[in-house]
Amino acid sequence: MNQPVIELDQLRVDLGKRTILHNLNIALRGRCIGLLGPNGAGKTTLIHTLLGFYQAKSGTARLLGKDIRSEAKAVRAQIGYMPERDSFIANMNAVHFVRLMGELSGLPREAALERAHEALFYVGLGEARYRELGGYSLGMKQLAKLAQAIVHGPRLIFLDEPTNGLDPPARKRMLELIREVRDSGKANIVLSSHLLRDVEECCDEILILKGGNIAAHCDLEAERRANRKFIEMEARGVNEGFVNELGALGCEYAFSNAERLKLVLQEGFELRDVYALAARNQVQIRRMNFKRDSLEDIFLKAIDN
Repeated sequence: MNQPVIELDQLRVDLGKRTILHNLNIALRGRCIGLLGPNGAGKTTLIHTLLGFYQAKSGTARLLGKDIRSEAKAVRAQIGYMPERDSFIANMNAVHFVRLMGELSGLPREAALERAHEALFYVGLGEARYRELGGYSLGMKQLAKLAQAIVHGPRLIFLDEPTNGLDPPARKRMLELIREVRDSGKANIVLSSHLLRDVEECCDEILILKGGNIAAHCDLEAERRANRKFIEMEARGVNEGFVNELGALGCEYAFSNAERLKLVLQEGFELRDVYALAARNQVQIRRMNFKRDSLEDIFLKAIDN
């Protein structure tokens, strides 16, 4: 089995006299991991602890096998971070800013400058790389933050609300870039967002926090594969012979009304078999859809518990 990207080992974090994260214990292996939860759930605290900004009260965490307590320097060398809030030097141009972030991440000065140009061209800011950051639009600032997060070639990238406030074209471009990084295989991603659609479009694993505890953990890819066996069907002429044959083949079914049927297909039973049964029993299938819980369903269920 592949090495976990993130391991939380009884991780507890206190801020002041309050416990924010309560002994979290989980292993995450996704190429792109979605971090979800309502305001105050502990998402930002978890990210900041993994980045080394906060110290754990007890327990620990490992990023790509390296312990955040005993191997903090090695951890920082292999991670990138795109913060939610802007942290620019307004009168500095983009290429100098990204170069500076590269140097702070351990790149030599000349290599950092070269990589800064490459990163800015990659995110689409090549023509604007000598403009001052204070004059950038919101979308351009988000892209500049992404550039500084990837400039040093990290193996794990934390993206905190990367599409926050973006208009539809800018949001589409940001999500395309995130998927490109994910699919390149060069880095894993942790995506923290309030926008469930963004997480569903990019992530293959999700962790939902509530009140500093793990409310749900879900392998979205496994869910998608499993849920291909749940079908909603609208048909005319449904008769006893049709449903009896479905039952004899081990398929579970339930009627919503006379023309609507819900099916759970058994292993090895394919859609063409449903059509064959319908044709044999003179049933007219008008519509058929795979039914699965959306990420919103999973999220609301976790938060309501």
